[in-house]
Amino acid sequence: MYDVSDPRARLAQGTTAAAPVASPVTSFAPAQFGRFYESEPQESGPAGRTWYTRGQNFVVAYSEAKPGALFARQDQCDEYVVLVPDKETSIEVVAGSETVSVPGHSLVIVPPGNSQVLLPKGGCIVRLITTNSEDIADKCANATAYATRSQAIPPFQAWPEPAGGYRIRVYSLDVPPTPGRFGRIFRCTTFMVNVLDPQVGPRDVTKLSPHHHDDFEQGSLALAGAFTHHLRWPWTTNFNAWRDDEHAYCESPSITVIPPPAIHTSRGMKEGLNQLVDIFSPPRIDFSSQPGWVLNADDYPMPKGDSPRA
Repeated sequence: MYDVSDPRARLAQGTTAAAPVASPVTSFAPAQFGRFYESEPQESGPAGRTWYTRGQNFVVAYSEAKPGALFARQDQCDEYVVLVPDKETSIEVVAGSETVSVPGHSLVIVPPGNSQVLLPKGGCIVRLITTNSEDIADKCANATAYATRSQAIPPFQAWPEPAGGYRIRVYSLDVPPTPGRFGRIFRCTTFMVNVLDPQVGPRDVTKLSPHHHDDFEQGSLALAGAFTHHLRWPWTTNFNAWRDDEHAYCESPSITVIPPPAIHTSRGMKEGLNQLVDIFSPPRIDFSSQPGWVLNADDYPMPKGDSPRA
């Protein structure tokens, strides 16, 4: 259910407020919350402080890095994403024979293999890494929540390799809004990241967007302001599977992982800037099918034939 002014209103049916539920259902997965602003980091040391929270297929690593901090990956099995939200934070990325200086307010896609992310002056970065990297997944504060794989989410399947092969790819987030386009969407083989257009002031409560996803999680990363995530699970014939509604208030920085098929919408709460980033792993077919929505679509082809996620 979307307001007529919401670009998502023209998506194919399947993101409506009435979630179809297979029978019999014995339980629904709860949402996962990482409120970094009120919890101790999983890592603290010379590089700074890092919090780890996961979904079924992805890990969000939020770092407040000290000057000179270095984050290295050895034999990384697949692509990962580095988000540099602040304009004053610059980083240097090394992968293979490449070294790239990256200005602040950028999104970086790092290829598989050995890589390093250096912050000469420190600052905030967010790394998005699939749970194929078990060493990272094991660090998560909520690792035990995924001890058993959710049957509602298909096994992870990466998308096709990028045009021209793997390399460091840098995209500026300084992209002005365009009528009819939803946020600032980038994708790679492993992730889709939607840096939503900034919201100043509380969200209009007459234009919320309750919807659901049948078979994939959504990570909602709050980088500024605060959000109330409204969540409702379907009722089934089995009362034991019912869950109470949630109206989860999360300041920033925080990550909320919304499971299928929970109906959800998020409401910015602060008078100033409220900034949310939506995370999906692997990318979404429906968003990718909208002309002009994915800003780096030429770099990353869609799957051919039947998709692993419809």
